[in-house]
Amino acid sequence: MSTRPIRIGNCSGFYGDRLAAAREMVEGGDIDVLSGDYLAELTMLILAKAQAKDPSAGYAKTFLMQIEDVLGTCLERGIRIVANAGGLNPAGLAAAIRTVAQMQGLDARVAHVEGDDLRGELSAIIPPVTGKPVSANAYLGGWGIAKALEAGADVVVTGRVTDASLVVGPAAWWHGWTSTDWDPLAGAVVAGHVIECGPQATGGNYAFLDEITDRRYPGFPIAEVAADGSSVITKHDGTGGLVSVGTVTAQLLYEIADPAYLGPDVIAHFDTIALTQEAEHRVRISGVRGSAPPPTLKVALNGAGGYRNTMTLVLTGLDVEAKAEHAEALLFDVLGGRDRFAETDVRLLRFDSPDAPSNERATAHLRVTVKDADPRKVGRAFSNATMELALGGYAGFHTTTPPTAESAYGVYRPAAVARGSVTQTVVLPDGTRRAIPDPPTSDEVVRAAPRSPEVPCAPVGVTRAVPLGRVCGARSGDKGGNANIGLWTRTDDAYAWLRCFLDVERVRALLGPEAADLSIDVFELPNLRAVNVVVYGILGEGVASSTRPDPQAKGLGEYLRSRVVEVPEGLLGGNPRAQEEENR
Repeated sequence: MSTRPIRIGNCSGFYGDRLAAAREMVEGGDIDVLSGDYLAELTMLILAKAQAKDPSAGYAKTFLMQIEDVLGTCLERGIRIVANAGGLNPAGLAAAIRTVAQMQGLDARVAHVEGDDLRGELSAIIPPVTGKPVSANAYLGGWGIAKALEAGADVVVTGRVTDASLVVGPAAWWHGWTSTDWDPLAGAVVAGHVIECGPQATGGNYAFLDEITDRRYPGFPIAEVAADGSSVITKHDGTGGLVSVGTVTAQLLYEIADPAYLGPDVIAHFDTIALTQEAEHRVRISGVRGSAPPPTLKVALNGAGGYRNTMTLVLTGLDVEAKAEHAEALLFDVLGGRDRFAETDVRLLRFDSPDAPSNERATAHLRVTVKDADPRKVGRAFSNATMELALGGYAGFHTTTPPTAESAYGVYRPAAVARGSVTQTVVLPDGTRRAIPDPPTSDEVVRAAPRSPEVPCAPVGVTRAVPLGRVCGARSGDKGGNANIGLWTRTDDAYAWLRCFLDVERVRALLGPEAADLSIDVFELPNLRAVNVVVYGILGEGVASSTRPDPQAKGLGEYLRSRVVEVPEGLLGGNPRAQEEENR
């Protein structure tokens, strides 16, 4: 147990992130733990496909490349390494790390955590599973990681633990927390949520670009977690980007729903978070309250969905809508009708403008996607058919690609499993296997209610038509088939207006036709001057299956910010961009 905060540096936000980040984090300054998040719902599908071809695969191989770079330095400096790169085969990754250590002449104590893979025991999953999923993983917590570190592991790799567990486990080990230290655990969950996506907490993907004066690639984030669960989010000196209340707020709002953030170890109540700019590039997180977790664990199921193909036809100049209608009718006539496919999706994407100053700015795209269980239907038989329009279609026909082949896609389904049906197991460096006991749980989950339509609003006075984003930032992403859009303001007055303005029907109108028939919730987080919008079902059966051009809803928040609305003039004073837009 230590009295000083533990410094946990992140080096990966997804499978395929910046390879050099591990070396930069280790060599850039002092840290106690090097962590890395490699897993997402889509990643589990990718790893399952790799494992189907090679049973020894199933883990994030890029992590091994990073281990080769930094293992010696980490052992020399006493830096522990914790990552969920084990994916579907944490034991295989642990063995591969030992091989790397041997080749480098190093003595590394490697442990791994398993028990999340439920493919061999589907009967316990709720609701019942139909078919045979390619992956089925429960989200485990951080206590297996803590036990491995306590046993002296230098490297701990896991399967599907929650992203935040990569901070919770090391912090619980370092400070000697117990499984009922709800508030400290919740604070660590929040810190883990902030740093799990790497440079998204340090200026990456940040809405207010003008706040970032150092435009170099952002340094990856560090969480300094104290014994009471409070933390400071920072980055190494001399690295690019920005750590501010704004950048931390943006990441806190990323891919959440209800402010009661359910986890396997604790429920962290995001409506209790307090943020303070302690110094340049140092933001303190405090006040986080926690409560006992639920008696079930979240499960992510990925199944084989079938096959798909997409062809994009380019439309130029005049009569774009008429050309699109003609092309669609001709194409499906050639193909033998829409009913030939299990699913079709046709989208006219408008980029064109009248009297365009260049050829490119006079174009629009007709994007046609087909899906079916039979790969022959959606393969070259489909894409070749589009080429029959080359001489017999509309004026100016061409496509963005040559004819393409079909590709398999997956479908995602969230589920749950009783804790008693899952055994989290840590395999220690000496091969000893230890089961991790469950923490106390509660059936009483206190959830925040969505925004009431009866919220009283103050008069707004004189307004001006400007983009919504002139008064708020946004960060959006995917949660299975749903999308969330977190929006926050920089002043109390702006938040007082936003919380009243952005009700469910306003969101629906601003998002346009694709949200017309979908359920929407709006949650308030006054402590962050934020609202969180959840749009249910907008991504269909998940990222791998979605036919939206932006299948992970990464741009949905920026689209909402671009919509022109009436904003009180008092909130726009001194905003030069707002004045320029009014003058135009």
